[in-house]
Amino acid sequence: MDEIISIAKALSDSNRVRTLLALCKQELCVCRIIELLDLAPSTVSKHMAVLKNAGLVESRKEEKWIYYKLPEPAKRNKNVQSVLEWITGSLSTDPRIRQDSKNLMKILSQSPETICKNRVERKRQKKKRGIN
Repeated sequence: MDEIISIAKALSDSNRVRTLLALCKQELCVCRIIELLDLAPSTVSKHMAVLKNAGLVESRKEEKWIYYKLPEPAKRNKNVQSVLEWITGSLSTDPRIRQDSKNLMKILSQSPETICKNRVERKRQKKKRGIN
């Protein structure tokens, strides 16, 4: 029962579902997930922890980058496999998911370094203008 509740909790937030759908296509570094969701790094970190605790994602660290991916099909338990099939089948035509796919193509065309540098610059510009 704990596993089902953990998975249900993970699916109770649209940003976590959007992240799962983005990860269906490929592994992503956390900076790209931050860019896709347009959320603070700490918020994305919390979302990823919930997904990881539910067994819906795996992570690895490479140098200064953290990468997330879906568990390999052979390593997925039955509940995780069912959930992933359900959300991909149910949301593949959702307008927001389609827009995320387009945005992700642009994000993937940039290096993680560029994404991080641009995010820092945008934050600095907002601060300078007095916007939080």
